[in-house]
Amino acid sequence: MARISFSYLCPASWYFTVPTVSPFPRQRVAFLGLFFISCLLLLMLIMDFRHWGASLPRDRQYERYLARVGDLEATDTEDSNLNYGLVVDCGSSGSRIFVYFWPRHNGNPHDLLDIKQMRDRNSQPVVKKIKPGISTMADTPEHASDYLRPLLSFAAAHVPVKKHKETPLYILCTAGMRLLPERKQLAILADLVKDLPLEFDFLFSRSQAEVISGKQEGVYAWIGINFVLGRFDHVDESDAEAPQELTAGRRRTVGILDMGGASLQIAYEVPTSTSDLSPKEEEAAKILLAEFNLGCDVHHTEHVYRVYVTTFLGFGGNFARQRYEDLVLNETLSKNRLLGQKTGLSPDSPFLDPCLPVGLTDVVERNSQVLHVRGKGDWSTCGAMLSPLLARSNTSQASLNGIYQSPIDFNNSEFYGFSEFFYCTEDVLRIGGRYHGPTFAKAAQDYCGMAWSVLTQRFKNGLYSSHADEHRLKYQCFKSAWMYQVLHEGFHFPYDYPNLRTAQLVYDREVQWTLGAILYKTRFLPLRDLRQEGVRQVHSSWFRLSFVYNHYLFFACILVVLLAIILYLLRLRRIHHRQTRASAPLNLLWIEEMVPMIGVQVGP
Repeated sequence: MARISFSYLCPASWYFTVPTVSPFPRQRVAFLGLFFISCLLLLMLIMDFRHWGASLPRDRQYERYLARVGDLEATDTEDSNLNYGLVVDCGSSGSRIFVYFWPRHNGNPHDLLDIKQMRDRNSQPVVKKIKPGISTMADTPEHASDYLRPLLSFAAAHVPVKKHKETPLYILCTAGMRLLPERKQLAILADLVKDLPLEFDFLFSRSQAEVISGKQEGVYAWIGINFVLGRFDHVDESDAEAPQELTAGRRRTVGILDMGGASLQIAYEVPTSTSDLSPKEEEAAKILLAEFNLGCDVHHTEHVYRVYVTTFLGFGGNFARQRYEDLVLNETLSKNRLLGQKTGLSPDSPFLDPCLPVGLTDVVERNSQVLHVRGKGDWSTCGAMLSPLLARSNTSQASLNGIYQSPIDFNNSEFYGFSEFFYCTEDVLRIGGRYHGPTFAKAAQDYCGMAWSVLTQRFKNGLYSSHADEHRLKYQCFKSAWMYQVLHEGFHFPYDYPNLRTAQLVYDREVQWTLGAILYKTRFLPLRDLRQEGVRQVHSSWFRLSFVYNHYLFFACILVVLLAIILYLLRLRRIHHRQTRASAPLNLLWIEEMVPMIGVQVGP
C-alpha cells in the first residue's frame, strides 16, 4: 500500500506517516452492492414469472366462475358499451323471443363475442312465448306481422331505446314452417319483412327472416352448448384442461345427443380429412357434414369447425312408442288370424308387453282396432323387440335408419345427452349426470321388474324427481330401453363409454339453439371493434407499453440503469489509475528529499 509521509521541521517524535485512502475498497463495496441488487431483482423476476404462470389457470377458472355468476345477475341497461340482439324461434307449437346482450369485443381475434341471455331487474331471463305456431298463418300471411307484434313489443320494452337501431333481429322458423309449401312460407316471410320495420326500429332485413333446416338447427345447438362450456376458448400449456385439446391452441369440443318426443338428433366434430372413406361414403358425408368458420374474419381459421349433424324423424321417445305399438298391434293380430288365437282382444287375454311395468294394463287403439296389453316388465326382451325399429343396415358406417354416420373416436371424445337422455336417467332412476352403461341397465331392469302398484306408491311418497309424472312412470321402462338401444346399437357407443354426461342445464341454465344461432349470425361483428381498436392503437400504443401493462419492461429499465452505474464506476476507476501513474514520479521525489532530512535528524 502506498504511504504518504509528512515531515516538518520539528522534533523526531512529531514525525508520523498516514496510509493513503484508496478508492478500491469503496469500489468493491459498490460492486458487491450492485451484484446483490441484480441478483435480488433477478430472483424477483423468476419468482414473479413462476407465480404468474402458476396462478394463470386458477385466475381463469375464477374468471369463469365469476362469469357464470354474472350470467344470473340483472343486465345493466345503463351501460352504453353493451350491444343487444334478438332471436325469434318460430316453432311448431309456438314462438319464443330471446333477448341477448354482449359487451364490446376485447380486440383479440381468437375470441368470440361474449354473448349472454339478458335478465330483467328480477334476474329472470328475458324471454316470452306465444301460441300457436306461426305456421297457422299459412292461409292469412298478411297477419304474420300482427302475430309477432307481442313478442317484439316485449323485447322493445327491455332493450334501451337508444340501442334499437343497432340491435339485430333474427326470425328463424323451424319444424312447423318446414311442413308448409314453399309458396306459403315465402308469403309469411314477405309480410314480416315488409311490415315489421314500419313499427320497430330494430336492425332487420330480408336475409334475417328464414326457414332453417334441421341440419342448421343442429349446428346451432352444437355451437350453443360448446360456447357455454368454453370449448371455443384457446388453451395454452399452463391451462389445466390442456389435455382436452385436439390440436394446438384448441380445446376438444363436445358432441350432443338430443332425443325429443318426435325426433332424435346427434352432432359432433369430425376430422377434416375423409381420405379413408369410399367415394359413396364420402358423397354421403358431404350431405351430413357442416363446415363453418366462427372467427370474426374469413382469414382467421382458428375457429373453423367441421360438424356431423343428423336429425332422425320418428326416433323420439313418444313417436318411437307409437311405432312400437303399431308393430305389436299388427304382429299380434296377424298371429291371431294365422293361429286362430285371441291374444289382446279382451282384458282377460291381454298381450303381455315386456316394455311396461309388471301388472300395468293399457289399451292400444288404431282406428277401429283395439289391443289390450298388460305389463310384463322384462327389460331385456323389450330391448330385443325394439331392435328392428332402429332400421339399421349391414354397412359398418351406418347408424339409425341406414343413414351414414361419421366415425367417432370413442377414446378421445365427449358427449352430452339432453331431453330424453336426461329424463330417462334422472326422473325416476335418479342417476343422471355421468353415464355408465352397466349401471344404467341394472337400474332400468330393476325398475321394469317392479309391480305397478309399488311404483305408484313410491311416486306418492315423493321418491322420484319433482318433474316425474304418471306418464313418466308408465313409459319409463320402454323409454329407457329405447334410449339404451339407440345409444349402443344405433350409434355404436361402447357399453362402458365413460365420457357421456346426461344433463338438462349447463351451469344452471337451459341452453337453447338460439344462442348458437346468434353467435353464428354475429360472428363478423367483431371486425368493427377490431378496426376501431386498430385506429386507437396508433394514438395509444405508448400507453400499452407503460410500466402498468408490462412489468418486464420495468425490470429491463432497472437493469439498464444498473449497467450504466457499473460503466460509470469503471470509468472512474480507469481515471484513478491514470492519476496514480501520473503521481508516481512525485512520490519518488518526496522519498529522495526525505532521506537526507532523516539522516540529519539521526546524527549527534
